[in-house]
Amino acid sequence: MDDSTNIDQTTSIRIGYARVSSIGQNLDSQTDALQKASCIKIFTDKITGSRLERPGWDQLLEYIRPNDTLVVMELSRMTRSLLDLLETTKRLEQRQINLISLRENIDTTTATGRCFLAMMGAIHQMERELRAERASAGRASAKGRGRTGGRPRTDVTKLETARILYENSGKTAAEVCEIAGVGRRVFFAYLAKKHPE
Repeated sequence: MDDSTNIDQTTSIRIGYARVSSIGQNLDSQTDALQKASCIKIFTDKITGSRLERPGWDQLLEYIRPNDTLVVMELSRMTRSLLDLLETTKRLEQRQINLISLRENIDTTTATGRCFLAMMGAIHQMERELRAERASAGRASAKGRGRTGGRPRTDVTKLETARILYENSGKTAAEVCEIAGVGRRVFFAYLAKKHPE
């Protein structure tokens, strides 16, 4: 969308941002909605799995000014995760830039919109703390049962059995590993320690 000329630098304006996640997807529905929402300029990005750069987003951040309003069709167009959303909205707030999401009906110029984002932040923090508590409880439980975490170590007796068979029976490594119940990679690492060059 073309830049409007002669815009008063003190005037608050609406800037749109639209994004799709593959080259084949179409931006039209988003840009149409943003135009209806009175955006005077719209920045766009088409992101593929192999290309995470967002030049349109970077240009928008350079263009937008304090008291302007960033408008998106939905929050997922602007950010990739809840943590990314919270960090982005914090940066926008620090720059005194308002945010409107049309689909979620969020408007940070209102108390309700600001409250909603604050609640999302609190929920995210609670989820992080709950995950940490569950992980801590799991480690304590495992320690109480004699497990220290990580992959279980292969029984040295099994490895020695496999070595003796391998060196004396004429069987292949695959065969002795199957008989002894050990992995080939672990077995060869064990052999290398036993017979360093």
